[in-house]
Amino acid sequence: MSQAGQSFFERERDRLSSEITAGFEELLSSSNVLNRKLEEVLGMTREYETTASLWQGFHDLMRGQRNGAVDDRLAGLPGTGGHVVSTNSQR
Repeated sequence: MSQAGQSFFERERDRLSSEITAGFEELLSSSNVLNRKLEEVLGMTREYETTASLWQGFHDLMRGQRNGAVDDRLAGLPGTGGHVVSTNSQR
C-alpha cells in the first residue's frame, strides 16, 4: 500500500516500528561490545591471579628464609636452603 493510501495511524505505526527495530539493533550491538569487553577483563583478571600467585610464592619463600623455616611445599627446591645434593656420606 502506498504512503498516500495509509492512514495517519498506519504511517505513525510504521515509523515507530522502524525506530524500535533500529533501537533493538543498536542495543544488540552494544551488548555484544560489552560482552567482549567483559571477556577481556576476565581474561586479564586470570592473568593477574597467576602473577599474584607467583609473587605470593616468592614472598612466602623469602619470609620463610628470613625466619629460618622453609615451607613444606618449598622444601627440597634449590635455592630454598632445603635442597639436599647428596645423602651419601661415605668417604
